[in-house]
Amino acid sequence: MSVELWGAEPPRDCPLCPRLVAYRAANRAQNPDWWNGPAPSFGDPHARLLVAGLAPGRTGANRTGRPFTGDGAGWMLYETLIKTGFARGVYKAEPNDGLELVDCMITNAVRCAPPGNKPETSEENTCRPFLNARLTALPRLKVIITLGDVSRRNVLKAMGLKASAGLPGHGTEFQAGPYVVLNSYHCSRLNTNTGRLTAEMFEAVFRRARELVHG
Repeated sequence: MSVELWGAEPPRDCPLCPRLVAYRAANRAQNPDWWNGPAPSFGDPHARLLVAGLAPGRTGANRTGRPFTGDGAGWMLYETLIKTGFARGVYKAEPNDGLELVDCMITNAVRCAPPGNKPETSEENTCRPFLNARLTALPRLKVIITLGDVSRRNVLKAMGLKASAGLPGHGTEFQAGPYVVLNSYHCSRLNTNTGRLTAEMFEAVFRRARELVHG
């Protein structure tokens, strides 16, 4: 079956990337109670804001089945979404915590967890049609927040643009096709523990997104 027929979300046992399939099988053998599949996008199907990460973490979305849920990066992301009005409820790092996204959806450029948290370029290319379909399936989408420069490049390529079409770095803002793209450093523990990304810096990006969504 083709990517076009699958649409915006790959099937649970997507066969397209051999290395990721093998890694998924190894994780399933070790932890059969984990999700161990492509992490589906999460949020409001009528969202005007899309948050795009790079790929699921092995013990995060690969374990829980929900983007940014169960690993360190999720705490900052979901608490920021709650604080800026893009989510309601309480984040408890588990998919059944009842948290709801409001006017927001979260997705990843690569949907399966890669070894060492680093997808290969070929895997980014193979998974990109799903990202393109995800963008197309959000009829009210106005703003995209990319978490990290690899995510930024993938979002631009999914729109048929060059990776250089928008400036890299935290806090950059640019028009890409019909959307405004805001780029942020990734909310990984590495960036937050070293102070490269603070809660205030991250929150500022989402407050800007709220201004643009309602502008």
